[in-house]
Amino acid sequence: MAQRKVPVADILDTLQQMYPDAHCELNYTTPFELLIATILSAQCTDKRVNEITEPMFKELNRPEHYLHLTQEEMEEHIKGLGLYKNKSKNILEACRILFEKYNGEVPQTHAELEALPGVGRKTANVVLSNAFGVPAIAVDTHVFRVANRLGLAKSDNVDEVERQLMKRIPREKWSDAHHWLIWHGRRICAARNPKCDQCPLQSMCKYALTEAKKAEKKAPAKQAGKQAAKPKAKPKAKKEPSIS
Repeated sequence: MAQRKVPVADILDTLQQMYPDAHCELNYTTPFELLIATILSAQCTDKRVNEITEPMFKELNRPEHYLHLTQEEMEEHIKGLGLYKNKSKNILEACRILFEKYNGEVPQTHAELEALPGVGRKTANVVLSNAFGVPAIAVDTHVFRVANRLGLAKSDNVDEVERQLMKRIPREKWSDAHHWLIWHGRRICAARNPKCDQCPLQSMCKYALTEAKKAEKKAPAKQAGKQAAKPKAKPKAKKEPSIS
């Protein structure tokens, strides 16, 4: 059987219509603040990160501002976040490198960014795309899930999902598509109990179509089960056990 062709252009057009104002939901005013916020966002919501960085960035908004801090002092600023001990250590070391090697500026290449402690490819892509306008697709948990469900990618590997998305999505739409997929994952295509019945992409979505077929197959069996479960008329002289 021929494999169903994924309507990439239609999916992207629909996502754009659904989320015309999609953007990075981390609050920042400089590339450095975005770098720090993105490091902090690992296994945390953007909302929670913003609550932490709003007061912190009033005092600490340049790499040199962090150089005098001990790790314990850094931890006090972000202790409301998960993995705050590791994040504190990484941020302090990253700030030292930025100050000593890059004159306090954030580098603009994958290699240089990923050499910083606490910075992986996803974080580098977020910074390059949002702070410097470099086309990129940062694959976080939402992008990974939604891309696989829509059929835009098919892999259990984050790097492979990114590669497939970059191949299928026009380069000029990479950064926008990244935001569209994140917003869709947060608002409709949740990990548990996705709102498929409310989704304009339902007719194009590999996951939704598959789930619908499963539901159709289960329906007759479920109805038959209900019929079988109906208690039979009980003879007056004999009490039968109830059917569970």
